[in-house]
Amino acid sequence: MMDITIELLNRGHIRADINHVVGGTVMGTANDSNPQTMMGESPVYNLVIEHPEATILWDTGSHPSAGDGYWPPELYAAFEHYDADEHELASDLATAGYDLAEIDAVVMSHLHLDHAGGLYEFAGTDVPIYVHEDELKYAYYSANTDAGSVAYVASDFDHDLNWEIVHQRSETHFEGIEFVHLPGHTPGLLGVQITVDGKTLIVAGDQAYVRDNYDQERPMSTGLLWSSSHWFESLQRLKDRERRHNATVVCGHDAGDVARLREGIGSE
Repeated sequence: MMDITIELLNRGHIRADINHVVGGTVMGTANDSNPQTMMGESPVYNLVIEHPEATILWDTGSHPSAGDGYWPPELYAAFEHYDADEHELASDLATAGYDLAEIDAVVMSHLHLDHAGGLYEFAGTDVPIYVHEDELKYAYYSANTDAGSVAYVASDFDHDLNWEIVHQRSETHFEGIEFVHLPGHTPGLLGVQITVDGKTLIVAGDQAYVRDNYDQERPMSTGLLWSSSHWFESLQRLKDRERRHNATVVCGHDAGDVARLREGIGSE
């Protein structure tokens, strides 16, 4: 059995209309043609995975200047990461007892601006940055054309980085840690399946932003989905993995899942 431990990094909070997170949560009716908007707050987190082969960082959070004009104004207005300036990656690592120089590898679930904003810390280093081929291509396409998704900022990832490209639907680069391709939210979304203390943890990333996306199979708004059909197919494959491995699945921005990660995957 591999000796693997996981440490949660608190990276702040994003405030947004819950209709983005779970599509159609608040809808007008003939009796109420102008329902009140509901705003929700979602945690942003990263993980430090201590593995015998490497100390691995899962995602890098938002750029600390997100609210100071670094993010496009219209995007920041929709997804306000109001405390990003309090959560520089190096500082949050230090709070958890790590130095930036201790990170041996980074696994990017995807390259949206609330996940790739700390990659600049690894520019010019030999630290491998694992990313799916489809994600890297789509991120550059989106950030440099008028097509694709507005949720990519070129300056997040257009650095001298040691990219390690994931090509397949499933790949293992560290014993006991499987990278799983889950297209839907983006073309190259990666989840990870990890065996910890004899139990299986699946970090689903933004395949499911919150539990309702996963448990109730209610998708995010179409604005947050590259492909609805791919999203649903990935969800079913993820649930099959959950059943086969009796796994604990954690979502990308769910407060309850963050609490469970903080307590340990064996907690009920």
